[in-house]
Amino acid sequence: MIKVTRLNDDELVLNADLIEFVEAIPDTIISLTTGKKIMVQETVDEVIERVASFKNRCGIRTERPDTVDQPERL
Repeated sequence: MIKVTRLNDDELVLNADLIEFVEAIPDTIISLTTGKKIMVQETVDEVIERVASFKNRCGIRTERPDTVDQPERL
């Protein structure tokens, strides 16, 4: 779960696992897998950081597969 702030200053706790994508046009809009869209004050980068931080606290790996160190091949 991550905390975000709606444009009217109301704080909202959002299930980070439901986030499908985040875009800035120019306000930040979080689109959920349920089809719902939420406009928030945080920037796209702030939302990404909060999701990554939440997943790290839960022990969920957030690295992209192509950035993970690969064992050397002989």
